[in-house]
Amino acid sequence: MTATAPTTSPLAGGPVSTALVRAVAEDPAASRTLAVTGPAGSGKSVVLRELARVWSAAGAQVDRIPGTDPGRVVLVDDAHELTDDVLDELRAFAADPAARLVVAFRPWPRGRALARLGAALAASAPPLVLGALDAAGVLARAVRITGSRPSDETVRVVLERTAGSPLLVDRLLAASGGASGVPPELAEQLGYAIDAEDRRVVDLVTATALGAPQDSEVLVPLLGLADAAGSGIDELDELVQRAVAAGLCTPDGRVVPLVGDAVRGRVPPARRTELRRSLAEIELDRGGSVLAVARTLRGSGATGDRAAAVFRAAAAEAARSEHPDAVRFYAEAVAAGTAPLVVAARRAEAHLVAGDLDGALGHADAVLSATDAVEPEDAVRAGSVAAAVLARRGLLIRSAELYRWTAAVAGERLPAAAVPVLIGTGAWAEAREIGGAGALVPGRAPTLVDGADDLTARGILDSVQGSPTAALSGLARAAGLLEGAHGAALLPDTPAALAALVAVHTGEFDVASSVLDRALRTGLGGAPARPRHRLLLGWIALLRGATGPAAERLDAVDADAAGRPLEPRDEFLAAALQVAIARRNSDLGALMRAWTRARQAIVRHPVDLFVLQPLGELVTAATRLREESWVRPHLDEAEALLDRLGRPALWAAPLHWAQLQAAILVDDADAAREQTAALERAACGSRFAQAMAAAAPHWVGVIEGRVDPEAVEAAARGLHAVGLSFDGGRLAGQAALRTDDRRAVSALLACARALQVAGAEARTASVQAGGADAAGRSGARGPAGTGPGGPAAGGPGSGGGTGPQTRVPGGTAAGRPAHDGATPAGPAPGGVPGGTGRDGAGPGGGRSAGTASGAARPAGSSWDGAGSGAPAAPDRAAAGPGAGSDRTGSGAHDQGRAATAAGAARVEPPPSLLSDRELEVAELVVQGRTHKEIGEALFISAKTVEHHVARIRQRLGVGGRSELLDELRRILDERG
Repeated sequence: MTATAPTTSPLAGGPVSTALVRAVAEDPAASRTLAVTGPAGSGKSVVLRELARVWSAAGAQVDRIPGTDPGRVVLVDDAHELTDDVLDELRAFAADPAARLVVAFRPWPRGRALARLGAALAASAPPLVLGALDAAGVLARAVRITGSRPSDETVRVVLERTAGSPLLVDRLLAASGGASGVPPELAEQLGYAIDAEDRRVVDLVTATALGAPQDSEVLVPLLGLADAAGSGIDELDELVQRAVAAGLCTPDGRVVPLVGDAVRGRVPPARRTELRRSLAEIELDRGGSVLAVARTLRGSGATGDRAAAVFRAAAAEAARSEHPDAVRFYAEAVAAGTAPLVVAARRAEAHLVAGDLDGALGHADAVLSATDAVEPEDAVRAGSVAAAVLARRGLLIRSAELYRWTAAVAGERLPAAAVPVLIGTGAWAEAREIGGAGALVPGRAPTLVDGADDLTARGILDSVQGSPTAALSGLARAAGLLEGAHGAALLPDTPAALAALVAVHTGEFDVASSVLDRALRTGLGGAPARPRHRLLLGWIALLRGATGPAAERLDAVDADAAGRPLEPRDEFLAAALQVAIARRNSDLGALMRAWTRARQAIVRHPVDLFVLQPLGELVTAATRLREESWVRPHLDEAEALLDRLGRPALWAAPLHWAQLQAAILVDDADAAREQTAALERAACGSRFAQAMAAAAPHWVGVIEGRVDPEAVEAAARGLHAVGLSFDGGRLAGQAALRTDDRRAVSALLACARALQVAGAEARTASVQAGGADAAGRSGARGPAGTGPGGPAAGGPGSGGGTGPQTRVPGGTAAGRPAHDGATPAGPAPGGVPGGTGRDGAGPGGGRSAGTASGAARPAGSSWDGAGSGAPAAPDRAAAGPGAGSDRTGSGAHDQGRAATAAGAARVEPPPSLLSDRELEVAELVVQGRTHKEIGEALFISAKTVEHHVARIRQRLGVGGRSELLDELRRILDERG
């Protein structure tokens, strides 16, 4: 508050009253007859006191009744309480041309005598009508009472609670300064005023304060009113007018909030419950909304058939709008005496809409366990709820069985909503039969949900044997239909999620992101669908090479779960995403930790069509960790599923691509050729599949030491064109290791770096776009430092494992040495062999010793991670995060540090005892990588790495490994 000189006038905030008093003060002898009217508390008495003060100061005699002396001033308050004789006498006095008479009264009651007096007074001057203060008036009175200027919020609260009544404003400010709640002394004052009114007025105010609507159909029976006509409406109108005149209600009949608070605090609990019960029963009998009154009854302990009926009606009303209160109302109905089985089916549906899948399944199972004791309609409803829950948990086979059972009970064909479940389990013929019949049921009006079901069914069928474009279009339109409809929570999956999956499998990442962002903004599918939509956005970021945003999405979902396990379907995707991030970041420790989570997800989730891509990532990671036995049963089941569906190219291609990557990890050329052939057969499925089919033979060539540089570059760019920048950069980078042609090495490395930059741009766009579920949460990071600024936030280099990207003298990229590291890094005579251009290579062909084409890799080395990525951008600050390039995201060092913004001024690190190359080696040593892994990351031999480590020990004067690691961490920390 701001200290302000107080306004001393008791009329502060009333400009009309102030003007009247000022006019009298300027000419006190002038005749004046005036009526002052307003409800109780509006300031009538204050005006009369100020007039008495002014006239008395001018020497006039002030009386309350007219006398024989015509020079007297007569001021009369509360004239509505006077007898007709006195009112007639005042009217006669007002007829005197020299009279000075001011009469104040309430607007109700108004008898004939008072009306005649008012007319006589109004003949000489219009009445002064007092009413509610505005914000400026409240401010003026607050300054007068408190001596300081209150905040705008305080003024707003006081005005809202008092409805602008000057008396209530003054009392609230004096008692609490406008704070919330009703001070005890003020509650007592209000109690006196309320009790002074007619009992019927008090009953009206009490009923309205406890939630009764301003509706004669409710208030007349509730208050037991009746008039001459028998309707009670006239009596109700009179009571409302009297309540307004008493200052207890606003002119529109609403109880003044401060008065309502005081009334509710004074009503005994038993009477409060009984009044609310009566109100609810009246609403129930007339078929009106019972939600508001049922909310006031909740927790009151009301029981009996009528109370139970009220709660059931409120639950049904809330369920129609998918409001979560339906869950509590059904629980209250059971507590009030409703048989649990009677409402179990609808209760299950309410729990599903609210996102409580456990509760939904529990109530549905109660119905399914007692089908003989429930109506067929309830059995069908419970079966549909259970089918949707099981589908959301990944148990599609059991879900399909329930859909078949509900159709048999209802005597109808399977619903269109079952098509994604049937296709997901390989029941192609059965799903096609449903899709051909359409979603509309004869004799029933088509709804938005029916239309969405039909589009979804046709879209999923098209994804298996049809046009991918048609599939994506149908699913996207289905998602749009459901944005303004209720019922999406009962579907086994949202059309938005299915549309995103189809879009991802066709390389349409922008379309997938757009559909998911819109679904999150509109709340499509309710709370249960939100984690799935967010995880799919993370998966899209991953495929684009943006592991930083992908990790942020994953972290956000895990954080929102607050320790509760995700549903098996969501957990399977989350585990695969965590594994994929760690693998791309070349962080073996994080990968092993993520694999622990993945193993649990694998055993909880069976295979279906919609998890084949995450399954492929787990297959690749399992091969990397020599844990193939964990995924082999799932992989076999996936192959059988694809066979049952006729090997749909759209869904099969990504799984074959993943198996190709697994074959590359173990140098299994035969398996790689087998998957290449499968990809070529699936190439017709989409341009996504075509790009993978075009690149696959070149991976076989890389394994066998056969590299066609121009064809490899074209294939890598083809992968980038469909969004797979990481895979394209990885192919180009590995091909560069397997060729002896220096120009080819330079060209392939330049291609890999270009794809890395493209991936970095994708990362930036992903973070800037934000959308309904922006992943830019501060401090979010994934396993092993995959947070903001993490290595892979952009493209093929992310997790591709190239070395740290410090610039060495002469413009060479330190991550790509001019030779095998035997001599200190220096300017490259023939250009920048580290992939900074195509114009040549330094000594040694721009590659390290031991990486000649066709040379056997050391046992245990890996094609993914450290040795598979694209070359790093030459300047960290300018190029942004690159693969394995920045300790802020590489996994072991300074994991949460924010990435340096593109184009930001570079801060030079302090001088170091170690060379740039040794610092690169040091970073990877601290991360716990082996000499072989470091060699692959920096494109040098393991022997050269060993020499670097020996020199580092010598320069630092350290002996044991623990001492070395401590010293290296200190140096790296100092350099930021």
